[in-house]
Amino acid sequence: MSGPLSGLRVVDFSRVLAGPLCARTLQDLGAEVIKVEPPSPDVSRFAFPSTDGMSGYYAQQNAGKRNVSINLNLPGAYELVLKLCDTADIVVENFRAGTLGFFGLDYETLAKRNPRLIYASITGYGQGGPWRSRMAYAPTVQAEAGFTDNSVRHYGDALSEPRTDSLSHADVYSGLQAVIAILAALNSRQTTGRGQYVDVAMAATLMAVNERAHVDLSDDDLGAEPAILGATDCSFFTGPQGEFFTVATSIVGSRTFPSWLRAMRRVDLAEDPRFATAAARRANFGALHQIIQSWMLTFPDMATLDAQLDEAKIAMGQIRSLKELSRSEWSDYWGAVQQVPDRSGGEYRLPGRPWRFSAEQLAPAGTPAFQGEHNNEVFRELGVSEPELRRLADAGVLVTHPRAAGGESSAAKPGQAA
Repeated sequence: MSGPLSGLRVVDFSRVLAGPLCARTLQDLGAEVIKVEPPSPDVSRFAFPSTDGMSGYYAQQNAGKRNVSINLNLPGAYELVLKLCDTADIVVENFRAGTLGFFGLDYETLAKRNPRLIYASITGYGQGGPWRSRMAYAPTVQAEAGFTDNSVRHYGDALSEPRTDSLSHADVYSGLQAVIAILAALNSRQTTGRGQYVDVAMAATLMAVNERAHVDLSDDDLGAEPAILGATDCSFFTGPQGEFFTVATSIVGSRTFPSWLRAMRRVDLAEDPRFATAAARRANFGALHQIIQSWMLTFPDMATLDAQLDEAKIAMGQIRSLKELSRSEWSDYWGAVQQVPDRSGGEYRLPGRPWRFSAEQLAPAGTPAFQGEHNNEVFRELGVSEPELRRLADAGVLVTHPRAAGGESSAAKPGQAA
């Protein structure tokens, strides 16, 4: 196994998205990840489509992780997990605040045994404070943290009723922010020799990644051109051969409208009273959009139009499905799609890595594991005897999916722990 985090071991107690994505990102960067799953499995295993406890959703966030499944409510389980965490560099969890503490797996307990441990918790509102015990899912945190309100204000009358985004931004951003914090803690450990606790709040994450937060947090009058221009901020057009695309340059804004005049060779439009100010352009948006649209249809093809827009520093993007992007020349060049076994004779097509390193060759994603598939393998490495492993399995402490019971995964074993 190679990658800049090779040699680090992550114990992943998390489920669904924010935590698993965090741990998966660390694995993509070369760390070894061992996922600890309770007898009631990660619910993402059953997301559609799913076959026999393996879904594409689960595979996308967990492929390549080794998997142990332990019933922490039974005698002997706690000692096994402590033994595993003693070997960890990083622990990741995203349960409600205090949940793992109930099982004696809080940071303070584990750090006494393993002072170099970095322990990252991802919750909706943090480990303390008045909202620490609130349930938190991406749609609810997005509603609380201004994300949904921003979308409603942006689209205005285009939405018949308020709605949240279909993607789980709060989970994804929080998982990535947790990765950043873990990497910072690893750097600190290089100097101090000690780990630390990392507390990540989804609500705080959404505030931090909101590039227009300064507007909503201000009590000042925003003037004639607020940062959120509604649906006129990014306009949509049809290309010469029917392509549907958008531009990132507003046709309304005072700083961007001149770019459109240069692109169209129509400086005369600046003298048109309908378009003389941002307020006038907003009021006459339909007429201005039609002028630009008609001009675009005079080009022989999209490439020629794109070249003229690029000359005026106007960026455009064609509306594509993810499948269409995956079949593009760029996707082939980058390796933007990777094939991962679905454990039923087929494959999942999943996203590739978003980074490249000049001195590192990242390993393939690996195989998604069935629940408890690596129980024997992992605990055998920790010195648990074969008779004891059989006893723990018979007692229900170690839980194994029927598909995994016949043998271990053939996936390559990740790098050893530091």
